[in-house]
Amino acid sequence: MTAVATACAATLRRLNAQEAARSREALADVLVDCVEGGASVSFMAPLPRDKALQFWQGVAESVARDDRILLVAENPRGDILGTVQLITAMPDNQPHRAEVAKLLVHRKARRQGLARRLMQAIDDAARAAGKSVLVLDTATGSDAERLYETAGWSRVGVVPDYALMPDGAPCDTTFFYKRL
Repeated sequence: MTAVATACAATLRRLNAQEAARSREALADVLVDCVEGGASVSFMAPLPRDKALQFWQGVAESVARDDRILLVAENPRGDILGTVQLITAMPDNQPHRAEVAKLLVHRKARRQGLARRLMQAIDDAARAAGKSVLVLDTATGSDAERLYETAGWSRVGVVPDYALMPDGAPCDTTFFYKRL
């Protein structure tokens, strides 16, 4: 099956804590691939596999505490092609808000609408969790920035040199919000 057919036929689903822990290897594959591809997602290249696995272990623990929602996109064989998270644990004065984090799509499954589908699914998960305002940030000028702009997100502004790209180059970051 080609990457195009695989991405189009992907099933999206929410992982519970046990499934998230069992999926660490596959999730690490996606994260490492994204960092190797130059995505600014909080990690520097080269990303050691043990660091990626440790990150996903922390995500699984956060899911177990009901502090975040983890969605994945899987091909018909069950391979994880992409993922996105919704951080729901917020301060007492922000129970209506959540943060979208780590929208990741493996390079072999990109440009097939999978990121858009994951973002639509995270909107639905946020509504189901009683959230009405979402926030996120992304590398300025990235494909993700264009995705958010066309998916109904409102640009708040740009912070120059907010983060580093995986190769160490400074990166401006654009902040967005969305009302559900």
